[in-house]
Amino acid sequence: MIPYEQLFENNRKWVAENVARNVDFLKKLSADQTPEYLYIGCSDSRVPANEIIGLEPGEVFVHRNVANLVVSIDVNVMSVINYAVRHLHVKHIIICGHYNCGGVKAAMLPADMGILNPWLRNIRDVYRLHEAELDAIADMDARYDRLVELNVIEQALNVLKTAVVQEHYLENGYPAVHAWVFSLESGLLKDLNFDFKGNLQQIQKLYDLTGSVKHK
Repeated sequence: MIPYEQLFENNRKWVAENVARNVDFLKKLSADQTPEYLYIGCSDSRVPANEIIGLEPGEVFVHRNVANLVVSIDVNVMSVINYAVRHLHVKHIIICGHYNCGGVKAAMLPADMGILNPWLRNIRDVYRLHEAELDAIADMDARYDRLVELNVIEQALNVLKTAVVQEHYLENGYPAVHAWVFSLESGLLKDLNFDFKGNLQQIQKLYDLTGSVKHK
């Protein structure tokens, strides 16, 4: 375990190393942020957002929570999406889960998780929506892996249901929404090839918040 006091020394080394590589590092860091990416991921300490995608500070706007959920009544994540789209004008929104996610596994345990119960219920809802597919997977590890993927896809769909994303995409042609999964074993990202345009068109049949779809 790293001693608490060591964290400040680590910080000084971090500054020194970055300034040595780029004398304008601190000037750039203190300037207004203009990231093109919003990353919504899991709080898991093993998945450092900007590091796994090779981006520097200032290049990715990050929101993390347990099991990378996008819940419509969560003011936190909704505020992040709104700010990223409306004010930062991000071009891409990435939902990134990871295999061996403790939140996903905890959601399926027959146990009282206290305050986590209503939060993890969102993952149970994902299982319910895909119950037939998941129950057909005999291997439990493979089943959890698939649930991780399906959870990411459902959260990407939840992003599409927001008014700010619909409006800005129709007006500007962005942001696009992506669904990824990170492997702790390989360190590699997997693109789930989320059909952003197709899903947006389908979503708007029921969740159109822009008046762009004429309902019959």
